[in-house]
Amino acid sequence: MTNIRNENDDISAEAVGQFGLSDDTIHEIEDALQNDYEEGITNIIADLSIADSAELLGKLSEENRQRLLKEYGAAFDPGVFSELNPELRKDTLENMPPRQVARIIMDLDSDDALDMILNLSPDFQNDIIHKLSAKTRLTLEEGLNFPEDSAGRLMQREFVAIPQFWTAGKTMDYLRAATDELPAEFFDIFVITPTYHVAGEIPLSRLVRANRSDKLETLTLGDIHPIPAGTDQEEVAQIFRRENLTSAPVVDEEERLIGVITVDDVVDVIHEEAQEDILKLAGVDHGDLYHAVLSTTGFRFRWLFINLLTAILASLVISLFGATIEELVALAVLMPIVASMGGNAGTQALTIAVRALATKELSTVNALRVVGKETLVGTLNGAAFAAIMGVIAALWFDNTILGLVLGTAMIINLIMAGLCGAGIPILLHRMGSDPAVSSTVLLTTVTDVVGFFAFLGLAALFLI
Repeated sequence: MTNIRNENDDISAEAVGQFGLSDDTIHEIEDALQNDYEEGITNIIADLSIADSAELLGKLSEENRQRLLKEYGAAFDPGVFSELNPELRKDTLENMPPRQVARIIMDLDSDDALDMILNLSPDFQNDIIHKLSAKTRLTLEEGLNFPEDSAGRLMQREFVAIPQFWTAGKTMDYLRAATDELPAEFFDIFVITPTYHVAGEIPLSRLVRANRSDKLETLTLGDIHPIPAGTDQEEVAQIFRRENLTSAPVVDEEERLIGVITVDDVVDVIHEEAQEDILKLAGVDHGDLYHAVLSTTGFRFRWLFINLLTAILASLVISLFGATIEELVALAVLMPIVASMGGNAGTQALTIAVRALATKELSTVNALRVVGKETLVGTLNGAAFAAIMGVIAALWFDNTILGLVLGTAMIINLIMAGLCGAGIPILLHRMGSDPAVSSTVLLTTVTDVVGFFAFLGLAALFLI
């Protein structure tokens, strides 16, 4: 073939010589796939990092992705599949034979293996589990018994635990001799009692600087942070952020060591939780990029239908002042400004409140202070924009009273925007509801209804 590079080294260098894959490289791989350039594709895949391979699979068309995995799936590192978008990973794995998926899972750390199998259909899960080794099967079944999004689901079972009566020298000798039994990566060594309770933890950096005769109990950190297996993963992320941890032990109900959570998994949790909140605010799902058209349409339809109902409510408020609008057409021109400014100001306050609730910076201790501040900010911005738009409206329509009415309505709506933008998420959180899901709809309804009612009501009193 003449349109694809025959110099394999050149293709591979372009594929991996940058941060992420370029679109040209992906198009080149697609062309090679269409032209059955087997040797070139194999060499490219072999030189790609795990992250680049995951990016490649995510950007290929479904047809090319399935063909690439069918013909060259064995060339991909098993870790590639754990880096895929969860929805894409589910679709990709369910198109593979259970035995092939089982082989991939057995090459992964226990936490990645569990994460990979979680979203698969129950029947397919069972088919895969039955083809795993007894040890891997037991690990996954135990992991599936923990609550969803808990530390037990997040932890990995591979860790290094040393008896508390050992010395630094004996520990180092053990680590060198047990290379094949150790996790691929670990940051801390956990010191345990005979009953497998965590007595302390020692960073590797502290261990390698110790004298051989030093007792482990003299090297342990002053504070340990054992995490119960049932702890929500969002709380786990807060603990890591607050305490600046690189790893933490996970304990069962008897406080015995059963696993470890490492910072790379916590980074994924932080990304996942932040992404989830952002998408919920817009009424979309995290897998929309890979969902089928009808599935995406159905999910968004429900959200848009709720928005339609709130829009109808705002329209009913406008209809109450139909005669007023007919008397003064300028009202129809100006009233979207009041609602729009209120909506945007409210969204600013809402975003701050939702983020603060998610990071636990906002609680009952400072809730009133935060709501008060956002209300004051809304008042000051309302006064500033009331002066600007009041002057513009008065000059535009040669009507000073119209300018005063518009300015007053804008102040009222921005005050409500600040109050409700911060208050609605806090109220929903106290009621046990997710503020990221419902806050936007409720806030939009308030700012539209209050804005239209204030503007048209004041116009009816002072202009008509």
